[in-house]
Amino acid sequence: MSRVGKYPVAVPKGVTVTVTNNVVTAKGKLGEMTYRCSDEVETTLEDDRIVVKPKSDHKQSRMHWGTTRAQINNVLKGVGEGFTKKLELVGVGYKAQVQGKNVVLSLGYSHDIIYPIPDDLKIVAPAPTQVEISGASKQRVGQVASELRGFRPPEPYKGKGVKYADERILRKEGKKK
Repeated sequence: MSRVGKYPVAVPKGVTVTVTNNVVTAKGKLGEMTYRCSDEVETTLEDDRIVVKPKSDHKQSRMHWGTTRAQINNVLKGVGEGFTKKLELVGVGYKAQVQGKNVVLSLGYSHDIIYPIPDDLKIVAPAPTQVEISGASKQRVGQVASELRGFRPPEPYKGKGVKYADERILRKEGKKK
C-alpha cells in the first residue's frame, strides 16, 4: 500500500479543478496546468478533494499510485502559490544580473554567461550574489536552477561557485606541508 497515495489531495482556495478521462486540469492565479494521469490509476474529484486509487493490485498500478498523487499535488500547489528556488553566488567577482529577457552571470570565466529566461518562469536578482527562480511548474523551476548551478558548481576547498541557498557544502582540508 502506498503511504503517499492513500491520502487525498486537498484543493486549495482560489483553484478550480476538473477531472475528465484521467486528465486533471487546474486553474489558479498563476495560470492553468494539466496533468495526464497513468491508465493504471483512477482519479476522482470528491467535494474539494482529489482521490487517487489503483485500478488493480498489480505492481505497476501500485507504483503509479503514489507518483500520480504527488504530481497532482504539485500541479495544484503550482497554480495556487507557485514554487521558488534561491541560488547564491559565492566567490570574488561572482555576480548575476537580469537584463531584459536574459540572466547575465559573471562566474570567473573570461566571458559572461548569458542564459535566456524561459517564458513560463520569472527570474530576479535581488542582490548581485543572489538569484530567485519562480514559476508554476516544480519541474521547470528545479531544472532551470540546476542548469544555472551547473555553470560553476561549488567546489569543496573554498566553497566558491553557484549553490542553492539552503545547500551545505562539505568542505575539505587543503594540502599540508
